[in-house]
Order: sequence, then C-alpha cells, then structure tokens
Amino acid sequence: MKIVQEYERAVIFRLGRLIGGAKGPGLFWIIPCVDTFRKVDLRTVSFEIPPQEVLTKDSVTIMVDAVVYYRIFNPTVSITKVENANRATQMIAQTTLRNMLGTKSLADILKDREEMSEQMEAVLYAASKNWGIIVERVELKDVKLPTSLQRAMAAEAEATRDARAKVIAADGEMKASRALKEAADVMSESPAALQLRYMQTLTEIATERNSTIVFPLPIDLISSFLRR
Repeated sequence: MKIVQEYERAVIFRLGRLIGGAKGPGLFWIIPCVDTFRKVDLRTVSFEIPPQEVLTKDSVTIMVDAVVYYRIFNPTVSITKVENANRATQMIAQTTLRNMLGTKSLADILKDREEMSEQMEAVLYAASKNWGIIVERVELKDVKLPTSLQRAMAAEAEATRDARAKVIAADGEMKASRALKEAADVMSESPAALQLRYMQTLTEIATERNSTIVFPLPIDLISSFLRR
C-alpha cells in the first residue's frame, strides 16, 4: 500500500509495462517485486535561466536572464516520453532565449520585453506540450549592457537633452523679443504710457531697501540734443 499527496500522482509499471493512467491522490496498491512506480509533482515549478550572452541583431553583446514557470499536466507522458522532463524544459528554455533575442535589435529588447516574453512562452509551450508540460509564464529579469555602451548611451542622452534645452531657450528668446516689440509699438503711439512706465519702474525700485537714487531723464530731451 502506497500513499501520494493531493498534488502528486503515481505512474505504475508492472514488469516494465505501464499500467493504465496515473494513480492518486490517496491510497493505491502495488505488487512487491513486480510493480514499480514513480511520483510526479503537479505543482507549478519556477526556475531561473542563468545569464546568457546574446549577440543582438544590431551586433551588440548583452547578458540576459529570465524566469520560467511551468507545471506537469500529464504525468504519464512526462515519464514515458522524455528522460528528465524538468531538465529538458530548462535546456530548451535557455536555447529559446538565445535564439529569440538574437533576432531582435537592442532597442526592441529594451522596449518590447513583455511582447518577447509572450512569444517565448508560446514557443516553449509548443515544444514542451508533447512532454506533458505546460509553460505558464516567462519573464525577462534583467538586460545587462556593456559598460562602454552604457557610457555611450548616457552621453547621447545628455547631448539630446542639451540640444532640446537650447531649442527651448531660443524659442523663449524669440517670443520675448516679439512681446517687447509689440510693447514698444504700443508705447510709441502714446507718450503718456511711457511716462507711466517710468513711474512704475521707480515705484518698484523704491520698494527695495537700497541707497540707489534714480533720476529719470526724458528720452525726448536726449533726442533733441542729438538732432542738434
């Protein structure tokens, strides 16, 4: 008499031949010296794919690692169709990761990580379903770039930010000059407006606690001297 847990199944062989389907959970019987059995765990298993050195489509060498979640849905097939289902799944996951990333550019890898995870999950499922295994999820963990490439990308980003800042500053200067021109046109039409602006400026200076004395000099007076 043998017992298997709720999350386990037993595949029984009698004199080397498979007997029916998987047994369990609970009690089952075997004939000593005639029957042998192997337990299969049906719970979801996760494993990390070691960092893989990958050459991308645009000839950039990167290091990528991932996590794969899978479970056995057919215990009998997982025992009779493949020698070691867990190891086979891990090996094909490593190969699939390298092959898939080799067809993508660095920009695609950094931008479409979720889409690539889904594509890798579909490829692994198609390959492992014949072994009684279903791949539930694949996640790319980290993408490590060479140090020289990181410095080059940082320099490029900084140059882009500087160029954008210069464009924004130039645009602001142009708008300010237009506003000043419009203000000058308005004041030239009304001399009283210019005098009011003088007085407003004096008021602003007077509010500050300083010892500066300002004497306003009419511009018309200066222009009359220049004509002479």
